[in-house]
Amino acid sequence: MLLLAAIGPLFAANSPWDMVQMPFLAPLQEPGLSMGTDTLGRDILSGVIYGARVSLLIGVVSTLVSLLIGVTLGAVAGYFGGWVDSALMRFTELFQAVPSFALAIVLVAIFEPSVNSIVAAIAIVSWPPVARLVRSEFLTLRQRDFVAAALLAGQSTPRVILTQILPNAASPIVVMASLMVATAILLESSLSFLGLGDPNLMSWGYMVGTARTVLRQAWWMAVFPGLAIVLTVLALNLVGEGLNDGLNTRSGGRGR
Repeated sequence: MLLLAAIGPLFAANSPWDMVQMPFLAPLQEPGLSMGTDTLGRDILSGVIYGARVSLLIGVVSTLVSLLIGVTLGAVAGYFGGWVDSALMRFTELFQAVPSFALAIVLVAIFEPSVNSIVAAIAIVSWPPVARLVRSEFLTLRQRDFVAAALLAGQSTPRVILTQILPNAASPIVVMASLMVATAILLESSLSFLGLGDPNLMSWGYMVGTARTVLRQAWWMAVFPGLAIVLTVLALNLVGEGLNDGLNTRSGGRGR
């Protein structure tokens, strides 16, 4: 999928927005249209190729933003503890009390649907689990001898957090990040399916959403972008499981 997003548009015969043939052409019915056309005669294959860029870009960027928020708040809460920890965790619970998908819909609906608003909405609903994970890791690691040695050596608090504790807490964060990308792609696809995607960009969710009214007449319009979503999410979950086995030494992943 990454390769498809990177170089796929170079091999796409048509723009995903151009009407290239008659509507509702079945797959392989015409040369060069291996996945058929949609209700407006647009090339489904080109839509799937260009949609890979949009879906993966939103998934990765929103995950990075949510990691930045979650890791920062979780590290501060876990390192300092006390009232700082209590205040930040209550703030985190405010976001966890609202269903994430419902909150994402409200946020995108309030602002004009665009890539920026979708990324911001997904990041806002995704950071609380990261904050709680990082907090639990920091609560354990701050008691270790190497942290005490770094403090005795005169290292500042930010340096201890960034160079001593955070690298030792990186393994579960990396595993969670891979799974968060998959969740972000599903959220973006769901928002686009409901008509809350960026109207200027072709995405897999948008393609499935436009096909829901003609599912019996043109099954291929929903099947091919839907398969792209399924394969991408499945691949990212398998990557997450592999990273978990490889990085989590406590489960014996490196010893097998």
